[in-house]
Amino acid sequence: MTPAPDITVPTMAAAPGPTQAAAPPRIKFSPHGFCIDHPDPELGAQLMANALGVADRAAMDGILRQLVKASVSGGKPCEVNLAFMISMVRSLRPRDSVEAMLVAQMVSVHVMAMRCAHHLAHAKDLAQHDSAARALGRLARTFPAQIEALNRHRSHGEPAITVQNVKVEDGGNAIVGNVTQHASVIVSDNTPASAARTAPKAAGSSRRRNSADAGRDAQA
Repeated sequence: MTPAPDITVPTMAAAPGPTQAAAPPRIKFSPHGFCIDHPDPELGAQLMANALGVADRAAMDGILRQLVKASVSGGKPCEVNLAFMISMVRSLRPRDSVEAMLVAQMVSVHVMAMRCAHHLAHAKDLAQHDSAARALGRLARTFPAQIEALNRHRSHGEPAITVQNVKVEDGGNAIVGNVTQHASVIVSDNTPASAARTAPKAAGSSRRRNSADAGRDAQA
């Protein structure tokens, strides 16, 4: 098993506002490990921390080491894979330590899924094909679950409510909340409102019948 490489990261310093939007520096590999490739070591460390969504050096070291290990291709870390993973983490903009860890997992799962897809496409026998297909299926199911977990965390566990094409007629009441409609449920129109609408008609019919009866009695 390949030992974890050493990382050279200087003490982080407070960074000015423009660093929040600046692109993260690349990681430079060497026989002794890897380091952040930036002419200003302190600024480079701050840019990397901002990209990974972490607040201190220890968190940055941990997330960066884990991404380096997940980027391994052909038995050694891959600079191209790592640059892609850091860029994806930055694009998702993790806002706290939980999001930083979850987003790092998401990009790692994506890289592993693509690796399994490559193995599936180059499978030489049925056993390799089935193994790669099972692994790809598990990773493909994991990724949307991670997206859902990230969305739940960002919304503090509250389900999103989407209201579309709401129309309230005169005298009607709007319903705010989740409404479930079942096609097999038939609701009778004998509501108080409908009864009130039909009551005047019934009274009018009764009066007309009484007037007719009185006219016949007078003629008799």
